[in-house]
Amino acid sequence: MIMRIPLSAPDIEELEVERVAEVLRSGRLSLGPKLVEFERALSTYVGVRHGVAVNSGTSGLHLAVRALGLGPGDEVITTPFSFIAPANAILYERATPVFVDIDLATLNIDPEKIEEAVTSKTRTILVIHTFGRPAPMSSIMEIARSHKLSVIEDACEALGAEAGGRKVGGIGDVGIFAFYPNKQITTGEGGMVVTDDPARAARVRSQRNQGRGQPPSWFEHEELGFNYRLPEMSCALGLSQLERLESILERREGVARAYHQRLLGERDLLLPEIEIGNDRISWFVYVVRLSDRFCGGDRDWIVSRLQERGIGCARYFAPIHLQPFYREMFGYRPGAFPVAEHVAERTLVLPFYNRITDAEISEVCQTLLELIDIRRKAVMSG
Repeated sequence: MIMRIPLSAPDIEELEVERVAEVLRSGRLSLGPKLVEFERALSTYVGVRHGVAVNSGTSGLHLAVRALGLGPGDEVITTPFSFIAPANAILYERATPVFVDIDLATLNIDPEKIEEAVTSKTRTILVIHTFGRPAPMSSIMEIARSHKLSVIEDACEALGAEAGGRKVGGIGDVGIFAFYPNKQITTGEGGMVVTDDPARAARVRSQRNQGRGQPPSWFEHEELGFNYRLPEMSCALGLSQLERLESILERREGVARAYHQRLLGERDLLLPEIEIGNDRISWFVYVVRLSDRFCGGDRDWIVSRLQERGIGCARYFAPIHLQPFYREMFGYRPGAFPVAEHVAERTLVLPFYNRITDAEISEVCQTLLELIDIRRKAVMSG
């Protein structure tokens, strides 16, 4: 179904088209200079020494798990309120994801629950900066240090976010970014692993390219690797987008504020915080939550009616532990993580992208408020 107002849309300028075309004309389409430039530019922006570009955020998560040497018998603490890729990356290496519940206000992982979940098998905490809001990294790093655990930061939704004056992704042992078309910047498909550890960076770099050694051992495959390379065209696009990242982040914050202003008076709608002290949100999406008056069926009705009117809308997120595969593999049942489940039944994401117009934002908000009022009357009438 094609939406008049889409859920997301990439922001591509003519200069970026030309820079991609220059790469196509060069004849160097893979493992070329743009790859190196993009890796250096993004790692410098984040404040770490090494960046390794890969073909998706999921690939980056997988290689991060491998770079930390995780495997069978190792437990990785993470959140069930997320896109499924981080948990899957743990399973790729036959380690065990250990879910803990989220904080109701921030929707990020709850540090107190992390502490309670640590066992003798725990090796790593996989933090997700949900919807671009930085997780409480000072508390998480303190827990990690006290238990001698490594920390992976899934910053795929959070490029440019800051926690404690530092860019997220560069605080833990390894960070991952993603550049899918709905992200703050895009390379089409693509991702980046960042770290200060040269050995981990070298291993990720080798494994993204079939486990090859570095020249002169180019035709020697030192260990099992993968084809996770990011093409030169994508790197050229990423470089150009990165040059205007700050203006993109400011525009996206403006969109969030516009939504906030128009929806603030609705008593049955919980809005995300706009200001979070000295930390910085990098607005990936604008997610609202229906009040406890409503249930999942009400939310789904509203989503369906918005879509019928040509307005992109979706539920974010379906809890990972209740996905069919995870229920079958681990035996999870509803009630295992009540906060995540409660939130997941009531959240919906509104159209959010750099070039959305004020008129489109107004239409989305007006339609949403009308539908909430209709549903509220239906609920109250029984």
